[in-house]
Amino acid sequence: MTDRLTAADYDTIAAELDALREEIMSDLGERDAAYIHRVIRWQRGLEIAARALLMASSVPPAWVAGTATLAVAKILENMEIGHNVMHGQWDWMRDPKIHSTTWEWDNVSPAEQWKHSHNFVHHTYTNVLGKDNDVGYGILRIAPEQKWSPAHLAQPIYNLLLAMFFEYGVAVHDLEIGKVLAGKADEEVTKEKLRQIGRKIRRQWGKDYLAFPLLSGPQFVSTLAANFTANVARNIWAHMIIFCGHFPGDVDLFKKDCLDGETKGEWYVRQLCGSANITGGPLFHLMTGNLSHQIEHHLFPDMPSNRYAEIAPRIRELCKKYDLPYHTGSLSQQVTSTWKKIVRYALPGGKPAPKRLPKPAPKRAPKPA
Repeated sequence: MTDRLTAADYDTIAAELDALREEIMSDLGERDAAYIHRVIRWQRGLEIAARALLMASSVPPAWVAGTATLAVAKILENMEIGHNVMHGQWDWMRDPKIHSTTWEWDNVSPAEQWKHSHNFVHHTYTNVLGKDNDVGYGILRIAPEQKWSPAHLAQPIYNLLLAMFFEYGVAVHDLEIGKVLAGKADEEVTKEKLRQIGRKIRRQWGKDYLAFPLLSGPQFVSTLAANFTANVARNIWAHMIIFCGHFPGDVDLFKKDCLDGETKGEWYVRQLCGSANITGGPLFHLMTGNLSHQIEHHLFPDMPSNRYAEIAPRIRELCKKYDLPYHTGSLSQQVTSTWKKIVRYALPGGKPAPKRLPKPAPKRAPKPA
């Protein structure tokens, strides 16, 4: 797939994408700041409304409305706000309240650990087998290149459980469980990370499963159930959107050797080939945290998410120009494709497709001294 690109092609792709990034980032200003402030106001308003409705959670209509509103508020906070703020997309505003160094999201995963496992590891080594821990999240076999074991037979069940309790899977992600089980992890570092996760879980449980249920008085149990349901709904939605951006059937995986001397252009092409978009309207994109524009996000993870829809047609044209894939489809298509892969690779075998593992471009000969 990328074999037909020359070193000069990669350089040109890098130059074009660097120029596009510079164009957008230099244009950031008042309308962008107004956007994120508006989203935060709406999110906080929705959460206040949900908590108010759940003060009468023993009444079924109030329970349903409060739970649904709280789920939407949590989705907005985690995806369009928390995820993107912690990526540094809004650091340019120099607002200490909306900054990657200070934001702590409504989630059991500690922000600092998430920023390491996601911002650094995943976005550096996107879809590189053995380097990107997001490939299968350490428990799922999603490609024939991954070694099969009998435990994978149950992975459709694992995936359902992971979806329901996704925030906990994300919380332990930075522990690198494989290294811990193999005795290759620093024991003290692991213990400190576990302490941080424990503190964050206590904080979240104290808020959702103790403080707010207590505030609702005799409706303690129904409010607790509503908060639990809202958290599960948020988890399932986040899991679905993230998996659909990374694992549909036509998304590429890469061998470690692609990293050897990888140029900026090759890194960009790996992001293009290793990501998938989801089609939809403005409200849908907002509710996905604009991760429905996963291709654009992987190319420019620190670009404000409200700009992804603006640059998407230009990215698509660049892909067409260089005969590169631009993976996109409806939510139903991407969900179906992802689940087909999870079910298929629960079983042994599977023939690796060479196109999934493109070779790096030939490196230039070093310049004479």
